Amino acid sequence: MDSSKRKDSTYSVFKDTTSENNDEEKEHLCSGFKDADAFVKYGLGAVLSATKASAGLPQTGDEYDFYRSFPGFQEFCESQGDKLLQGMSQIMQHHGCRSHMRDRNKLTGLEERFDLVVDSNDVILERVGILLDEADGVNRSQQPVMPAGFQAPKIVVSSWNRKGSGSSSRSETFRLLQAKNIARPQLKFREKVDNSNTPFVPKIFIKPNAVKPLPSYFTNKRIHKERPEDLDVPAALADFIHQQRKQEHVGDMFAHPYQYELDHFTLSESLLSKPQPLMYKPLDVTKCSFIETLDDLVALNEKLCKLSEFAVDLEHHSYRSFLGLTCLMQISTRDEDFIIDTIELRSELYILNEAFTDPAIVKIFHGADSDIEWLQRDLGLYVVNMFDTHQASRALNLARHSLDHLLKHYCTVESDKRYQLADWRIRPLPEEMVQYARSDTHYLPYIYDCVRAQLLDFNHGQPGLLQSVWNKSKDISLKKYLKPIFTEESYLELQRKQKRSFNTQQLTAFRLLFAWRDKLARQEDESTGFVLPTHMMNKISEELPKEPQGIIACCNPVPPLVRQQVNELHLLVQQAREMPLLKAEIAAQKKKGLTPIKKAEVTLFGPHDNSRVSESDLHNSSTDEMPIKQGMLFSEDEPKMDVDEEKTSGLVAKAKITQFEEPEPKKDPESLPVAQMKAIRIIESFENPFRMYLPSNNVHISKNAKFDPSSKIFEISKRWKLQSIEQQQKELDAKKKTKEEANELKKKVAEERKKAKQSYQESLQNVATVREQAAESVKGTKRERVASEVGQLTPKPSKKLMKSAEQPQKPEPPPQEPFKPFDYRQSDLKVFAGNKPKDNTQFDPNRQSNEFRKKKKPKGQKSNSGAGKSMSYMAGKSDRGFKHNWPKR
Repeated sequence: MDSSKRKDSTYSVFKDTTSENNDEEKEHLCSGFKDADAFVKYGLGAVLSATKASAGLPQTGDEYDFYRSFPGFQEFCESQGDKLLQGMSQIMQHHGCRSHMRDRNKLTGLEERFDLVVDSNDVILERVGILLDEADGVNRSQQPVMPAGFQAPKIVVSSWNRKGSGSSSRSETFRLLQAKNIARPQLKFREKVDNSNTPFVPKIFIKPNAVKPLPSYFTNKRIHKERPEDLDVPAALADFIHQQRKQEHVGDMFAHPYQYELDHFTLSESLLSKPQPLMYKPLDVTKCSFIETLDDLVALNEKLCKLSEFAVDLEHHSYRSFLGLTCLMQISTRDEDFIIDTIELRSELYILNEAFTDPAIVKIFHGADSDIEWLQRDLGLYVVNMFDTHQASRALNLARHSLDHLLKHYCTVESDKRYQLADWRIRPLPEEMVQYARSDTHYLPYIYDCVRAQLLDFNHGQPGLLQSVWNKSKDISLKKYLKPIFTEESYLELQRKQKRSFNTQQLTAFRLLFAWRDKLARQEDESTGFVLPTHMMNKISEELPKEPQGIIACCNPVPPLVRQQVNELHLLVQQAREMPLLKAEIAAQKKKGLTPIKKAEVTLFGPHDNSRVSESDLHNSSTDEMPIKQGMLFSEDEPKMDVDEEKTSGLVAKAKITQFEEPEPKKDPESLPVAQMKAIRIIESFENPFRMYLPSNNVHISKNAKFDPSSKIFEISKRWKLQSIEQQQKELDAKKKTKEEANELKKKVAEERKKAKQSYQESLQNVATVREQAAESVKGTKRERVASEVGQLTPKPSKKLMKSAEQPQKPEPPPQEPFKPFDYRQSDLKVFAGNKPKDNTQFDPNRQSNEFRKKKKPKGQKSNSGAGKSMSYMAGKSDRGFKHNWPKR
């Protein structure tokens, strides 16, 4: 469809410029063909006939080998093959590819031919793609738009950054027009920007063109706008508190104010009929007015209320604001263009609701999905009876649906998109940016007429396709602006988009950085990308730097707020590093299964990964007992969890399928029919793959078979009952025997202990101590102290004897007779005297030394002989001093 339109538009120029008399002299595109259509038709027919002929050839195998045996068929195949190879080589040469073979070997030459064909196909198809892109308006040789001061990355091919192909100048490097020092327009607003974590409440307080009146809450909004008791509370929350205080109806607080009007909107017949496109005026001739005062805005509203249609577009800025700013509004009629300064007239633009909500006036937008939300958020404007040309281009199946493509397709206008990403807060606006803003809406009324006519022609004059575009545009008008609300799980959606696997420490760092970025962006009214870009947040979460300098190193260039708050970021990273290190696999929120499973409120992880955590450290992770943190935003009084709960919460999960777990009995299985019981068993087999090994509790058995003595089921159940009763009786008997034996053993041990104690006590009563025995033997005689001779040693009690004395002695049998000391007078002491050795006249050094020592010692001093001497050489045992042992000369 598009190719035929393109061909019609390209060759209509030749028909207009040349006359009928010069048709014969006109050069043909190809010899024998008038135009490209004739050549394409002939080429398609030739390809079709060649395909049919190739299908009729003998197939490879026995059939082909049989025909190949005939010399005529063989010669014909060789001649046709040479012609095909010659034609292919000519095509290759035409496209600048190598067509001559270098390898003439029969074995390897075939591979070279195949490589030549593959390379040529790649070159030709790539060239075809480049030409198609240029025909669609994409110029690959053009360099992309980049902000000033940034390094040029790889070339980005898109429709918004190209320069017109009709220009004869060389390719330029487009640079964004931006200002470095701009006073923040948020400081001039009468109503402060509400970045609180509360839902958005519509700003409307007057409802023109109303079929259903506005709720009383919105009408009294200006009256109770400033309440002294709610000054420190966010606006939306203060409104909610005031409603509860006044007991007003809260249901319509967040509803679309024009919901009823849009639901009951009906199109007139003129909007569904085929229009006659009204040509647009040139951009240089059309008057352009810049609206920046209240009087000009009121005059504009009066003009718009008298029209039947007008086009609208917005210019937005979102980098230096948390919610974003609507910086400019363009409105174009058939005769005039208007540019409105929405920053200066932000609080007065509600006046335009009189024209924007008039159902008799058509508002023409292109891609109004974001424009509708921006109008509600910043200006309090709503749209009734809107037509979106973007939805119309989708219904027509155009090649592309951008405004740039529509301008080129219908108006033959090359739009310059170099200022699309410019900073629209600049005041005063440069002339180039004004012209760019005008071109977005100047041609939309003419495109609106062309698209409507083409939609009717495309559907053979029936209004069904056009009606669908109106309905889609109405659905876009019903969109409500929703503020970004921070919750405890907001980071999960962003983390899933990154497609990176984080462990518990990295995921905790990502969560803490995400919360810090959101909180600071709301306080400073900056975008999250300005506070900390997402790729830098990922880098910090992955690396987990130990020092603040590491956080700075992860950011290039370093955002200014990161440099200011680097110590706070360092504390967050340290907090993340204290988490137990586990492999983190974030479970999907939507769990697929045949049985209804309770959805876990906390992101959990597998319980079987106990490689780094002991079983005692893990808590019972049932969903009912899991500690869940409520979403308290930016409050300093958050309830702190225990250390163990913080470390383990959200890291373990209960196993969903266990091997030996019995299924829970279901309610009234007997009341279900047989087919449903079979279906339930099939579903349970999918739930648990080990179902076949588990006991079957819910087997369907008819009641008559259970109580019929002749049935097999009755016999089996009776056997099982008897066996179970016998087994239970045996177990009870065994338990009783074991208990009795244990009691008897206990009694025997207790009796033996008692007997041992009694015998020990009796033995101690009749035993007399050593002192008692000595006292009885002496009986009044005093012990005389005998002086120890010189050289005698008093034996010292050894430690072993002392220890043995301390220990309780074993009971000895009582002595039969009393102890009597031995009378040494009766003994013969001469036996111990012996013969004295004669004095040896020979020199004995041992004897001399001993005598010398005995003489030297004073009286009364104890002898220390043996002290300090080696026990291996005893005194008096050495024979080296005797003369008969001396060596002979």
